[in-house]
Amino acid sequence: MAQTLKEFRPVGAPAAAVLDHLIIGAENLARAVPELEGFFGVPLSGGGKHVTMGTHNRLLRIGTDAYLEVLAIDPEGTPPDRARWVGLDEPATRSSLAVAPRLLHWSARVERTELPELPLDIGPFERFQRGDFGWQLTVRGDGQLAADGVVPSLIRWEGPHPVTRLPDVGVTLEALELEHPRATEVQAQLDLLGLPYRCSMGPAARITAHLRTPAGTRTLRSTEPIR
Repeated sequence: MAQTLKEFRPVGAPAAAVLDHLIIGAENLARAVPELEGFFGVPLSGGGKHVTMGTHNRLLRIGTDAYLEVLAIDPEGTPPDRARWVGLDEPATRSSLAVAPRLLHWSARVERTELPELPLDIGPFERFQRGDFGWQLTVRGDGQLAADGVVPSLIRWEGPHPVTRLPDVGVTLEALELEHPRATEVQAQLDLLGLPYRCSMGPAARITAHLRTPAGTRTLRSTEPIR
């Protein structure tokens, strides 16, 4: 997957970003929901359709201000005249999701859209709406994810946050681990965003999330199917 790098020149103070949500991709939402409910040992809830992108989702609260999103192409939706977000149209992504759902990406919440210059291109902010939820999200025009999804997209909510509508079912994100062959660039991005995560050097891009659930610890790895 091609990556776009700009010359790294720190500009201004770090942004005050915090983890907002994890994104699990699925080939078929109706099939994935019961599989994932069995994996986590709790029901998924909320969600709806993203008309602009031709996708739909279900959600799971994973803390006081964070959630997990299960995202899939909506078979009843109208295909957009552009690439869908989080690489859902990428052949490699579609091939991997045909095997099983997989952790694809994560998003960090910001309070403003004016940001320092970032070394990795995550795209401009675009405005989206689902019911009474409104938000601005960084999306690349080609639909690809910078650094293979290891650096987060950025989201700014304009109104209620989904976690306020989700039941607390006892699932909590305990840790997020990041790896990438170009860890220096990824770490520069995280630092400029004020995010407290470290990216270690690794042979491949990988996001690992450890969650505490009523059924015990569950670990999601972007390099492995969720079973």
